Amino acid sequence: MRPMMRLILGLCALVVILAAVSLALPSHVTVARTQVIGAPETVVFPYLNNLHRFGDWSPWAARDPNLQVRFSGPEEGKGAKMEWMSSVRSVGSGSMEITGSDPNRHIDLAATLNGLEGTAYYEVAPSGSGAKVTWGFGYDTGTSPLKRWKGLLLDRYVGAEYRDGLAKLKDRIETERRPTAPSASATPPMTTSPAGAAPTADPAQTQATAAPEPAPPPAAAPPTPPAPAPKKPKRQ
Repeated sequence: MRPMMRLILGLCALVVILAAVSLALPSHVTVARTQVIGAPETVVFPYLNNLHRFGDWSPWAARDPNLQVRFSGPEEGKGAKMEWMSSVRSVGSGSMEITGSDPNRHIDLAATLNGLEGTAYYEVAPSGSGAKVTWGFGYDTGTSPLKRWKGLLLDRYVGAEYRDGLAKLKDRIETERRPTAPSASATPPMTTSPAGAAPTADPAQTQATAAPEPAPPPAAAPPTPPAPAPKKPKRQ
């Protein structure tokens, strides 16, 4: 048998084996990542329900400053849709449309990631004083051997993107909720006084900040008393 014929037969056998193995792979694949955020559900949910805010924590936006994004439908909730296109290969093109929204609990989306059509969802649940957010993506492979093998690699690629996105969302929300440092006060520091006495301000600070008082006018000179009259001589 010629070497070329052997190569062809070997490739055909490999295709048959891969097709047979694909029958044992699942017909539906779900990828999900979870992150606990230090904020209540009522604070977290608007970031998910409003697609205009997706750019604040998107795992793809930072990779392409020239990312083209187009919005349609309502501002938030069911019917809101966003589409993006990028020349960066790791970003590519895609779209998300909210198909269902249960306030502060759950959001369903129809999603397309570089030609991979599926369904995505956000799940929000209480977790201590914060909220646990789950971002998932479901993909139906059907009976296609190629799609089933593609679904096998889905967790590796989509899972990493979702993990990075949720980490950005956590950092964004917790940074915005972090209290700012109080501004420096202009009040002079107080000095310690004996027990029972009211605290007093630092004299050095008081002298530095208090305006100087005007000097009192000079006192008037006392009036000069009149000279005594001369005495008359007595007659003898």
